[in-house]
Amino acid sequence: MVQGFSREPGTHGPLTEVSPEGQRKITRWAAAVALGGFLFGFDTGVVSGALLYVKQDFGLNSFEQGSVVSVLLIGAVIGATSAGRLSEGLGRRKALGTIGVVFIIGTAIASTANGYLMLLAGRVVLGLAVGAASATVPVYLSEISPTMIRGRLLTMNQLMITLGILIAYLVNLAFASSEMWRAMFAVGAVPAALMVAATVWFLPESPQWLISHGQADRARRGIASVTDRATADALVARAQDRIAAERRKEEERKENSGPGDRGARKLFTPDVRPALVVGLTLAAVQQFGGINTIIYYAPTIIQQTGLNASNSIFYSVFIGVINLVMTLAAIRLVDRAGRRIMVLVSLALMAVSIFMLGLAFVVGMNSVLTLLFMVIYIAAYAGGLGPVFWTLLGEIFPPSVRAEGSSVATAVNWVSNFIVSLAFLPVASAIGQGETFWIFAGICVVAFFFVGRYLPETKGRDPEQIEAALQSRFGRESGRRATHAG
Repeated sequence: MVQGFSREPGTHGPLTEVSPEGQRKITRWAAAVALGGFLFGFDTGVVSGALLYVKQDFGLNSFEQGSVVSVLLIGAVIGATSAGRLSEGLGRRKALGTIGVVFIIGTAIASTANGYLMLLAGRVVLGLAVGAASATVPVYLSEISPTMIRGRLLTMNQLMITLGILIAYLVNLAFASSEMWRAMFAVGAVPAALMVAATVWFLPESPQWLISHGQADRARRGIASVTDRATADALVARAQDRIAAERRKEEERKENSGPGDRGARKLFTPDVRPALVVGLTLAAVQQFGGINTIIYYAPTIIQQTGLNASNSIFYSVFIGVINLVMTLAAIRLVDRAGRRIMVLVSLALMAVSIFMLGLAFVVGMNSVLTLLFMVIYIAAYAGGLGPVFWTLLGEIFPPSVRAEGSSVATAVNWVSNFIVSLAFLPVASAIGQGETFWIFAGICVVAFFFVGRYLPETKGRDPEQIEAALQSRFGRESGRRATHAG
């Protein structure tokens, strides 16, 4: 809390050790707020099975099918772009509660749709909630996480995303025989209601937000509830000093550059620019590496190997299980192995496996080999780039622009998602499905070299140390002078 019980700059021990009971309390808060991640996964995954029956009921052509999937992403871009101001204005807790209400409204519209246009409207509303949740949850988790378990708690968001996808696949399977696609969508109202209830009765406000909005006493009480009073006083005092210093720097920038949007302008300052470049690039790569062509179209892809619709949904459940299992493995590794090595290994394995998946379609391998390559690809993604991207999103931006930085990076993630998901079927029809997967493999290779050059390790580091390491990677003088900046 207050920047993760962070270390003093230049030291090697944590400022404080959170009590076991305090860690359990923080973990419960993280699990509750990660319901936003669960809904993110559920509402992006459930359409893969529902689409097989919606297209029959509404007589959808290939463009309309693609738009039912991808229109959620338009809403997500808007939601992600708005999330920074929403969470800064209302506070993280109230913003999350508002997002939960929007999830409920979108679910109601989609599950009662009487035609194509109403279904599109429901998916847009769900997209607003999905985008806002994907930008806000990592910020909140980062701001309540002690340094020693920060990676695990931030990775919990991806765990809940993958759990949401798996549950969506299982829900699809449960209703496949009856072809009840409305029920598939409607199940999402349950976790949305739980999310709203958690924000009303359970979750505290982020101490970082409270301090930056002049409510230091509330922040102090919240921190003291998981540690001790002396530590709470020290952390609040340090946060206040940092916020005061950042505001002085901002006043100097205003005098030099004139009026403008404070959050947006600060993202382009020399101190923040390396974090912005890394964040936006990883946000794009996570989607242009091809993951959601598998998540959204898994049943459709498997069906093209010769299996019927019900069997395609059944086999897609295995993909969801592997996704969940490997995310659990990533949670155990992220605070041990480190973020950078996990992303590098993940990208290398993704490149090889999706290349082989493309080859399977080009030469006509059987459905077992096709499914095998899909599973390996999902395992590589879920064990590295998938969860670690969201971890890094909560770490690389300085506290003063974390909400804005997360919002912009998440918006780029959703724009990339939209482009890939909308273009996948038409491009695959034009040049071949296997050749399309080879494009994704090439992007993974380029991303591997980018990460090797520009992404520093963030494990166990405070914001000051992470900023210095990023500056060093981008060849800036302040980074080269910093210690432990590699």
